[in-house]
Amino acid sequence: MTPRRTVLFPLFEEVQSLDVTGPLEVFDRACFVAGDPDLYELRTATVDGEPVRTSSGLRLMPDMALHDAEAPHALVVPGGTGTRAPDPRLVDWLRETAPRAERIVSVCTGAFLLAAAGLLDGRRVTTHWAHCADLAERYPAIRVEPEPIYVRDGNIATAAGVTAGIDLALALVEEDLGREPALAVARRLVVFLRRPGNQTQFSAQLAVQAARRAPLRDIQHWVVENLEADLSVDALADRAGLSPRHFARAFHSEVGMTPGRYVDRVRLEAARRLLEDTADGVESVARACGYGTPEAMRRAFVRALGASPAEYRRRFRPLTPA
Repeated sequence: MTPRRTVLFPLFEEVQSLDVTGPLEVFDRACFVAGDPDLYELRTATVDGEPVRTSSGLRLMPDMALHDAEAPHALVVPGGTGTRAPDPRLVDWLRETAPRAERIVSVCTGAFLLAAAGLLDGRRVTTHWAHCADLAERYPAIRVEPEPIYVRDGNIATAAGVTAGIDLALALVEEDLGREPALAVARRLVVFLRRPGNQTQFSAQLAVQAARRAPLRDIQHWVVENLEADLSVDALADRAGLSPRHFARAFHSEVGMTPGRYVDRVRLEAARRLLEDTADGVESVARACGYGTPEAMRRAFVRALGASPAEYRRRFRPLTPA
């Protein structure tokens, strides 16, 4: 028999409701899929056991006060504007109780609560992209990674935001029950079980800044639409009407990365989408995305994602809602 796992969500004023309900629904659906209503015991708690109002105005009624809650198997700490000036009693409770949990999870700015409790020192973590710089500045002992949708370091896992919390919860269910039950949960919730933790919080276009000058911005857009073309620095510089050296220097200055790195990101994102959303063969995808050969695409996938294109498609293929 699968052991019962207690999952506790500490609540507070101005909590982000979806940071709570997203992961909670994943664990609840896992109970349904497994045919075991006691598989996960889901509990919510506040400092004093009183209801709290979320950042969107929704009132949440907790199951108990934090001082009545035993150390859970998994502690899921949500984010929200209430993390900006947290109740010291909540931080103290986390400092004392969280280390006894087998899993410690934060969603979005919930990472700030764990950091305030001293639980993230020396750890790799992430949070919502808009707050990564602040987290790194306030807690220099933490290694903040701004791009991944979630990061796992030992028994601590931190997710970037609302949907990333769902991704992380699905990953934990897959770890507990196996891939097929996790797929069934994703189908029930009509979401995709396909985003690895190291997937960036942004698309390649959003992850970089737009160039200030029109010729360079045009090149950025042209690359996305012409992946089979010659995308060497010389060819792109010629299209922009600049010398290769001037083009490379200006592109890096205005976009924040080299032309080659930008092309690599755009190609990888396009290939991932084709593998996820079509039945096209690997050779066809490699050709469409400008890799030339399946082996070149395989090397790019292994280097960036730690998985071959075939393995990526198997693990993160689209799901048909049940």
